[in-house]
Amino acid sequence: MNDMPPPAALARTARTLGVITIGQTPRTDLTPELADLLPGVRIAERGALDGLSASEIAELAPVPGDHVMTTRLRDGTAAVVGQEALVRRVQAAILDLQGETDVLLLACTGTFPEFIHIKPLIEPDHVLAHVVAAVASRSPHVGIICPLAEQQEDAKAKYRALLPRTVALSTAAATPYSTDLASLGAAAEQLRADGAEIIVLDCIGYTARMRSEVIEASGLPVLLARSVAARIAAELLG
Repeated sequence: MNDMPPPAALARTARTLGVITIGQTPRTDLTPELADLLPGVRIAERGALDGLSASEIAELAPVPGDHVMTTRLRDGTAAVVGQEALVRRVQAAILDLQGETDVLLLACTGTFPEFIHIKPLIEPDHVLAHVVAAVASRSPHVGIICPLAEQQEDAKAKYRALLPRTVALSTAAATPYSTDLASLGAAAEQLRADGAEIIVLDCIGYTARMRSEVIEASGLPVLLARSVAARIAAELLG
């Protein structure tokens, strides 16, 4: 006797997470980990820089006063781009992808203006900052690792807006888009020496392996942006 549900029933239960990266797809450094955290969920991708040449991407570099962002390209290299140049492209990717998804995830912890969308959109910038505020509001010191030195002031401002003034903040920079984890370990050791009692990896590019490296180097609890966002997605996807 066949107890399997008919194909139509399987189709009805399938759920899709739409991942919008500010770089290029496929994000082979990201989607396999998301798949492990979201068993049975289909993942669809769009990239704000998909289809652009190296020279076209270079034209999206930050302008004075812009928010600096970094992301991964299809070939595995990193690109530094300005938020101002990305907004329109990210919005287009959201509108293009949402028709085939149940929930959307913006694969970036940077701050953006409000996007137009119909499907639920998880913005890790908001999620991670509020999780840190919830778990660290009584911690004397929070450490933040972000990819670039130019991003450290933006990171401090994001968490300072939600944390009590009694909580100290320290930052360090280490790119996730490198096979050399030495700088990540050094950043973790620096934050521990500064007095941090919890560390936040503030970029979707940081991996589970990198989280383990930071834990080993610091001996501290570590929040990883991609796994926090994936757990919110799991709740929404049911």
